[in-house]
Amino acid sequence: MVKPIYVLSGPNLNLLGVREPEIYGRDTLADVQTRVEARAKAHGLSVVFRQSNHEGQLIDWVQEAREAGCALVINPAGYGHTSVALLDALKTLAIPVVECHLSNPAAREDFRRTTYVSLAATGVVSGFGAASYELAVEAAAGLIGPATPQA
Repeated sequence: MVKPIYVLSGPNLNLLGVREPEIYGRDTLADVQTRVEARAKAHGLSVVFRQSNHEGQLIDWVQEAREAGCALVINPAGYGHTSVALLDALKTLAIPVVECHLSNPAAREDFRRTTYVSLAATGVVSGFGAASYELAVEAAAGLIGPATPQA
């Protein structure tokens, strides 16, 4: 069985579609999940798609992905700018890590221009709205190569 790509979303992304739609768009997180699953399926892959407002929960899922996933896509949201603990968890991974942002943090407030997650990420996709998640899954699929069953 091929291991899934873990797609994790941080705080406030459960409000996607209603929270600051002029920045984050009108797609809901459920819309994003549907698009991500379709993109992964086109590569013969599946996803584990999760969201939490709790830093410790995200860390637990990152640790789970160490053994159960083939790659990790993460939109850390605000935790990207604050969480050394999340960085430490990501640094334990031997699988590709793609950081994902709906907006372009480099074009926003100064405090958003640096993320701890970037220090552990293989690559970053940002600024394409909900399509950022699809592009991040596409990048992860490319990094892991063709889907082949694993023991």
